[in-house]
Amino acid sequence: MNAVKIAREENVTFLLAVGGGSVLDGTKFIAAAAHYADGVDPWHILQTSGSDIKSAIPMGSVLTLPATGSESNKGAVISRKTTGDKQAFHSAHVQPVFAVLDPVYTYTLPPRQVANGVVDAFVHTVEQYVTYPVDAKIQDRFAEGILLTLIEDGPKALKDPENYDVRANVMWAATQALNGLIGAGVPQDWATHMLGHELTAMHGLDHAQTLAVVLPALWNEKRDTKRGKLLQYAERVWNITDGSDDERIDAAIAATRNFFEQLGVPTRLSGYGLDGSSIPALLAKLEEHGMTQLGEHKDITLDVSRRIYEAAR
Repeated sequence: MNAVKIAREENVTFLLAVGGGSVLDGTKFIAAAAHYADGVDPWHILQTSGSDIKSAIPMGSVLTLPATGSESNKGAVISRKTTGDKQAFHSAHVQPVFAVLDPVYTYTLPPRQVANGVVDAFVHTVEQYVTYPVDAKIQDRFAEGILLTLIEDGPKALKDPENYDVRANVMWAATQALNGLIGAGVPQDWATHMLGHELTAMHGLDHAQTLAVVLPALWNEKRDTKRGKLLQYAERVWNITDGSDDERIDAAIAATRNFFEQLGVPTRLSGYGLDGSSIPALLAKLEEHGMTQLGEHKDITLDVSRRIYEAAR
């Protein structure tokens, strides 16, 4: 809390976040905590998901790692190491007043972070797309365009890191994936993120790594309730049209898994040296955080989460 203390003592009037999602999210927390009610522990922000934020220090952002979309939204995810928690909060008061997106700043990113960014943006998109049909044609086509761009240019960003156009497309895709546009008026899932947060908090995996692990297992578990959109995803994103419904869904999940793996992001817990022995502890954290009815239908209970974690081993 040193940064919050300094911001209060120095009467800071503006914050500039230069970095990726973690830097931006941390700055959002500082901005809100500095204006938080006197005598109230700023960690209360996480306990209430930001609902009690009344004001914040204005902030801007200079993005160096395209992934989370935090430069263009009002959300943040914060890890608290002392308690082993990773939780989100949202408030319009912490949305950056401007964002500088210069692809040149991404040329020197390590390959791991480039791959993570592509996976993160991809999963952000499908969390708002692979749910159930509501005839939202504009939102669907917008989401599919983002996914196709990431599939096309994600690998190119690894092979040709100083290709300006490729970097620009990846950067813009990540921003569009979570600035609120593709999620307007459509059902959203976010269970992959909630299960992934616990993996990061407990085992220190990168955020995108946890998403790559959870998503294929979750889709397989929820294939019946997601059937319509999984089939649409299979056809429009991967051009999978042959076979039965279940065969096409299997192929779409496999194509997604292969895409992540080809980027260098393992899609099973075993790829990170984890054997699943922590699953009971992960479920206990989900319960502690109230994550017992997840997904677009609120039907991902702790028992379903257990099956997803087990399938992801």
